[in-house]
Amino acid sequence: MNTDNQLYKSIAIPGIITGILLLIPLVAMQFTNEVNWTLPDFVVAGVLLFGTGFSYKLLSMKASNTIYRFAAGLALATGLFLIWANFAVGIIGSENNPVNQLYFGVILVGIVGASVGRFRSQGMAYAMFGMALAQLFIALIVLIGGYYQSPPSSVAEILGLNGFFVTLFIGSALLFLKAARCEVHENEDQ
Repeated sequence: MNTDNQLYKSIAIPGIITGILLLIPLVAMQFTNEVNWTLPDFVVAGVLLFGTGFSYKLLSMKASNTIYRFAAGLALATGLFLIWANFAVGIIGSENNPVNQLYFGVILVGIVGASVGRFRSQGMAYAMFGMALAQLFIALIVLIGGYYQSPPSSVAEILGLNGFFVTLFIGSALLFLKAARCEVHENEDQ
């Protein structure tokens, strides 16, 4: 019964938080024409928010220390923000620029890397470094290929935004490495 209760909480808490967050644009639509979400917008946002929250709950249940939980939260929040920004306004030009689809590869690198690393601290660190490298590689492709010119984005915008995500992924990787060192020390003490 305890396992059923944990599963219920793993689903209920992200579900409730997702519902509350989705009320914000729903209420805003009643007062302004600036917010104009369609049903697919709500569905995509709901899936992203719930998926991120549920993933965090699963990872934090597995976590043996607070640093791992913080690293996982940073990684998931960064990934969510990357996808959200890409859907909402696009990273390169507008959201309609097909080059923006490359950024979903960053998320794929993270999913595959975390799975291969079996969600252990050391493996998660490598996955985050891989995501940072993928993000950097895409920025280089965009700049060298001139893809930022149509629709226009400045070189500073490309470097700044991609640098922001690279920094967050590296920060998460460093936290996962710290969590791995803490786990080694805990095992040595036992």
